[in-house]
Amino acid sequence: MTPKPFEKINFGIGATRDLSLRVSVATLVRVLFENPRDGDLMLALERKATVLKDGSGRSVRVVAQPFGGAIRLFDPKAVRDLIGDFHFDSEESRGEQDFRIFIRPADWEAVQRFCINHFRDFEYSVLETDPRRELAEEFADALRISLKPDQYSLKPLGTVVEDDPAPTENIHARGHPTARVYRLFEARILDSSLSHAMLTNSQGYSNHDLQEFALEDARSAGKGRSSAVLTLPVKLISDVYLAMPPEARSTPISFEDNYLDESVGAILEGVTVPKYRRP
Repeated sequence: MTPKPFEKINFGIGATRDLSLRVSVATLVRVLFENPRDGDLMLALERKATVLKDGSGRSVRVVAQPFGGAIRLFDPKAVRDLIGDFHFDSEESRGEQDFRIFIRPADWEAVQRFCINHFRDFEYSVLETDPRRELAEEFADALRISLKPDQYSLKPLGTVVEDDPAPTENIHARGHPTARVYRLFEARILDSSLSHAMLTNSQGYSNHDLQEFALEDARSAGKGRSSAVLTLPVKLISDVYLAMPPEARSTPISFEDNYLDESVGAILEGVTVPKYRRP
């Protein structure tokens, strides 16, 4: 579905004294495939390098996280009618109609109920409940391929809510306390050539390579981003999480020279992450 123009409503940007809680509503996709070499079930994550500007100059952060991304808010007026004024977190979010907004902290309960109710309608909603667009965009960025619908199957897995706000690393709102709602999906890769491509990509690029690509992108395009795939055996990474104390799963972890975002734990079957509530 194509985003509709805002109906002559001037939606603001950025936090204010009252609109101090950032809310991010996104999809997380558990991308699974069979390793063509040995039949092991593999998990594919997106490795993202981002140039961060700080007082000492530029540093590059590389993190592996589930595929997925911000859910589009097709009808921002529906949220305004529910809670009154709100702001998008950036010009980019407003332009893309991404559900990344600043609200009054007292409105958090109403916003999460709004999301959960609209998630129940997979075919049509005032929210973009289908992750296919974002998945295709991220595969194009990481693999330089055009992901086709017949290359994978897709099913919804449910919803998780992060009630306790935590500072975001998003470059457009870095440091702002953010509460989150995630819609979870599983994508099973059916095309063995795509499975080969993911394995090759994962092994072909180091985190150092991605850092260099991101720095070059900052110089040439001004964005400072690059991405690739990280593939891991599902059982291996699940066992790593299950061996950890539950409270340790709520923070990013280091695994085999990779930095795994805390949201990785949310998509692993049988793994409980205390910070994520399943409504």
